[in-house]
Amino acid sequence: MDRLFFGLGAALGAVAVVAGAFGAHALRSRIAPEMLAVFETGVRYHLVHALALLAVGWATTRWSSPGVPAAGWLFVAGILLFSGSLYALALTGVRALGLVTPIGGGAFIAGWLALAWAAWRG
Repeated sequence: MDRLFFGLGAALGAVAVVAGAFGAHALRSRIAPEMLAVFETGVRYHLVHALALLAVGWATTRWSSPGVPAAGWLFVAGILLFSGSLYALALTGVRALGLVTPIGGGAFIAGWLALAWAAWRG
């Protein structure tokens, strides 16, 4: 499990950096500033939670709680749903995609709570 979450964290971190560079260089002159801000919000949460996956990888070596892998999968789901919906919204302008964003935010919150629970249970 540790290598799985470390690998996912590293790979998703690389994707976040690519997305950030894409937003800064390719999108800056192509989309409205408010949509660029939406895209950048997606990148920020994506990168933070890619790093959180590295913490989950470490935590799997420390605690055997089922909360640890749950946190990891919730972070992955959050990246896909939260950041993915913001990327899609910024690129397409389809506002309905924003309805998915809070589900991803909920996954992030649940992931942090699962990780906290695992730490407290030790």
